[in-house]
Amino acid sequence: MDRRSFLERTGVALTAASSLGTLTACSSEQEQEQEPETSAGAAGIGMCDWNLGPKADPDQIPRAAEATLMGIQVSLENNDSDIVLTDPALQQRFLELGREHGMTFHSVAMGLLNTYPLATDPRAPGWLVGAIESAAALGASNVLMAFFGNGDLRLKDANGEFTNESESEFASYTLNEEHVASVVGILTRTIPTARDAGVILGLENTITAAQNLEIMERVGSDWLQIYYDLGNSTGNGYDVPNELRTIGNDRLCEVHLKDWETPLLGSEDASVNMAGAAAALREIGYNKWLVLETSGRRDNFMEDTRANVAWAKQTFQMA
Repeated sequence: MDRRSFLERTGVALTAASSLGTLTACSSEQEQEQEPETSAGAAGIGMCDWNLGPKADPDQIPRAAEATLMGIQVSLENNDSDIVLTDPALQQRFLELGREHGMTFHSVAMGLLNTYPLATDPRAPGWLVGAIESAAALGASNVLMAFFGNGDLRLKDANGEFTNESESEFASYTLNEEHVASVVGILTRTIPTARDAGVILGLENTITAAQNLEIMERVGSDWLQIYYDLGNSTGNGYDVPNELRTIGNDRLCEVHLKDWETPLLGSEDASVNMAGAAAALREIGYNKWLVLETSGRRDNFMEDTRANVAWAKQTFQMA
């Protein structure tokens, strides 16, 4: 099954198509220079399940619906790091409650790779296959492969520090080439499984867009894309709006929304250039999911999540 057929079957393509809007051309050359013709419209606003409640827990679906979320990114593992989402009975429970509450499961996340790295843990490739199969069962379009903590692809020096090679205001770190080569090999072998299932593999990590694009080039398949986190990339010193433009819509599978300085998106305390990111996503015609990775203020989940959903819809110009 090709990607288009898969997305149409799951309804993701239809949802995205219904929310796309094309901006009219500007009336003067000066206006065209200031605001290029663009299209805008994310497929929906979802949330990571670890921000919603316990991981891989379908009983959180009613809570997500009450918070006005449209989708959930479901973890492969539960909070004890047991691989649970591969269980057909659990998948069926997700699907039943999803239909009841109008909830989409747009992606599956492999956060356990931060502890058990894809590059070095012999169990990880098998877990990745399980994640692909689980994503297909839930109708998810992609699998988030995390590369943080133990799985970081940057090289540490003798002092355990990362080396910033950049001489500009934006960072670029030396990579652990041995681990990158291992990841490339595993992904190259796994891509046929992902392609047959109609599931994109998404790289979420601590490296630059250019370095991720090099990995994608080495793997050589458009079934490998970038899962971009606005907060992480800002925190790592990257030029987020220009990175999004460099990647382009066709090489982005999904986007995480969060800000390390505040749980309320759009706050005056924010560190992430959300306006710049939104403009870049409009310019590239981004039409996939925006995923909240924030639970709001302590003991204020429902009010803050509703506010974050409304803010994201307005800022990223969702219909």
